Amino acid sequence: MTTLTINGSRRQIDLPSDTPLLWVLRDTLGLTGTKFGCGISMCGACTVHADGEPVRSCVTPISAVAGKQIVTIEAIGQDETGRQVQEAWLSVNVPQCGYCQPGQIMSATALLKQNPSPSDADIDKAMSGNLCRCGTYPRIRAAIKQVAGAQEVES
Repeated sequence: MTTLTINGSRRQIDLPSDTPLLWVLRDTLGLTGTKFGCGISMCGACTVHADGEPVRSCVTPISAVAGKQIVTIEAIGQDETGRQVQEAWLSVNVPQCGYCQPGQIMSATALLKQNPSPSDADIDKAMSGNLCRCGTYPRIRAAIKQVAGAQEVES
């Protein structure tokens, strides 16, 4: 039995400790916002936060996140930065097909929480593990910069 805290709720998970977090989220808990992309940590579609750090849930065993605060796309809007990122995504019209966007939003939120005024190089580095087959990278960058500008004004 593994105890996980997901989106603020403690859950007892009766699965092998090497079960990928992604399968617990999607198949056991019904949190389908986190997407399966590649299964080998190369595309970023499965990105969630564990204690505020972006992790690829497709390759993260539940034993590695026991005792950590896990946040998924379903709850990221409860965080002020996460809410701002989601609003910027809509404002800039980032999504095209939308499949990769939960992972993109999770990575962008983690970046902005760690670095409220990222440079282009910072954005490139933080977002490099998130692939978008539709090529919305310029809009993703614009949304991140929009939030960074809003955070600078609020400070």
